[in-house]
Amino acid sequence: MDTHDVFNQPPAFGDVNLVTSDPVLTGALQANGIDLEASRLTAFGEAWGTMERLDLGRLANENPPKLRTFDPRGFRIDAVEFHPAYHALMRASMEDGLHASTWDQESPALGTAGGHVARAARIYTAAGVESGHICPITMTHASVGALAASPDRLKEWLPRIASREYDARFIPFWEKTAVTLGMGMTEKQGGTDVRANTTRAEPKGGDEYLLTGHKWFMSAPMCDAFLVLAQAPGGLTCFLVPRFRPDGSLNALHLQRLKDKLGNRSNASSEVEFDHAFAWRIGDEGRGVRTIISMVQLTRLDCAVASAGLVRMGLALAVHHARHRSVFQKKLIDQPAMRSVLADLALENEAMTALALRLARSFDEAPRDEGEAGYSRLVTPAAKFGICKAAPRLLYEAMECLGGNGYVEESPLPRLYREAPVNAIWEGSGNVIALDILRAETREPEAATAALESLMSTIAELPGAEEAARDIVLALHSPEAEGKVRLIADRLFTLAATAALAASAPPEITEIYARTRLLHPARMIGANDLGSAANALLDRSFVPI
Repeated sequence: MDTHDVFNQPPAFGDVNLVTSDPVLTGALQANGIDLEASRLTAFGEAWGTMERLDLGRLANENPPKLRTFDPRGFRIDAVEFHPAYHALMRASMEDGLHASTWDQESPALGTAGGHVARAARIYTAAGVESGHICPITMTHASVGALAASPDRLKEWLPRIASREYDARFIPFWEKTAVTLGMGMTEKQGGTDVRANTTRAEPKGGDEYLLTGHKWFMSAPMCDAFLVLAQAPGGLTCFLVPRFRPDGSLNALHLQRLKDKLGNRSNASSEVEFDHAFAWRIGDEGRGVRTIISMVQLTRLDCAVASAGLVRMGLALAVHHARHRSVFQKKLIDQPAMRSVLADLALENEAMTALALRLARSFDEAPRDEGEAGYSRLVTPAAKFGICKAAPRLLYEAMECLGGNGYVEESPLPRLYREAPVNAIWEGSGNVIALDILRAETREPEAATAALESLMSTIAELPGAEEAARDIVLALHSPEAEGKVRLIADRLFTLAATAALAASAPPEITEIYARTRLLHPARMIGANDLGSAANALLDRSFVPI
């Protein structure tokens, strides 16, 4: 029955270039030395903005993975089955090099010029389409940082890590065209305190060990191997645990169950028991944390970048809706209250995007530049803290811009909103990350001071910059510094974001960010006075109409 006409609804969002249609992203890329055509980001943005690719994200989350502990004959297999949409996303990401592009040169310590920035733009874009599959992509990329502690293992695994041919077959790694690697550190009794881990490692000769114990969280359990921490005779040590033993038999990684998570539904996260599981030692005994910390640092960069990508997608959906929806005889985007909300969201998006890509550049330059290395050590935890913790509240505001249409599951926004908290928790929740800033300053005070001075060098005259730097220094050297780490992290994030904006955004946008975020604590979204900068912010917010 035709009871009414359907009108005043926005067209479906899709078939847009998720890179070139975004002046904020392209501006940040150019500010960090990336040419869109040379880096093939134009083609990437077009491919990931198609209706088909966007729908794969929906399908992968509506059909979560399933654990198959035994085969039909009763033999233990500990396998996880994924929907074809998940495999399609993994294939696309690996073909585009999201898992390994920075290691394309012969020396993984150097990577490619601008490699981290170009890869960050890809992670940023893909995360807004479907973030769950980014987990094994991130861990595979970061694994090279830990494997570098054992050059022979790195030499053996790197060719398959760097391969662009996705291979989902559940067979020994040496028979595959490409591999993925995961990690598992958290145990029931330890959580963040990995030194309290109880998993035991028994030496069997050379770098071979047998592991017995458990991991409370082990994400992406269908990876081909996992970097884990266990107690060896010499102390806490890093190990590489393959899914298959060297003789081709299935290794003793017994998956107990898959976690029923708030979000990240397309990606499996498991509990696992090791029953004399075969493993190779990575690095020296007793240096497990030091060995794996470079991997953790790389995953923290991806957490910040991916969360910024989630916010960008939320903003794009909100602006798209507002440009097409009419209310009270005006387009929604022309209503003053809505313009204030969208412009404030756009300002946060500008800052997150600028900082995420500037941080990625420091990873490119750190091997050759001590100043950039100091920036990376100090700003990485601050960027992860500020970007990841802000994402849930910003995505809620984007959802509210759509009203009921944003709340129902047919919209991508509920999925984006559920996804948002995980990056703030994974690889160090808020307090842990904030404390890492304090540790970085304590261990390398001169490098931290130089990094802070570098940030101030371009923004000292902006409103609130001197006050923010003063707050950071006083809190760092306070007798109660540990109790003030969130203040330090929050102020450092905002200061670093302002400096990144100064290099990539119009001056009036940088000025208003400093005035509404540095000089005074930010008000709720839509309540900050952005003045004439609101028009510039909305003009730069995802241009397709």
